[in-house]
Amino acid sequence: MQQDDIRIRFGARVRRLRNERGWSQEAFADLCGLHRTYIGSVERGEQNLSLVNIEKLAATLGVSLAELFSPFADKPASPS
Repeated sequence: MQQDDIRIRFGARVRRLRNERGWSQEAFADLCGLHRTYIGSVERGEQNLSLVNIEKLAATLGVSLAELFSPFADKPASPS
């Protein structure tokens, strides 16, 4: 897996937003209605998330989907 993988960058974004709110992974998972180990794997870039779960993360973090993805707007995905 490349360091530039969208899953790794997305996971880092989720972790940063979660930490800004002062939430543990467990507290965040509870608020999202997801399992703590799932949140951990998202933050490590191990999950290829569904749109439903991305929406849950954004809603819990109090950001729009556009805001959640805003750091990636200028960098197009490269084909695998």
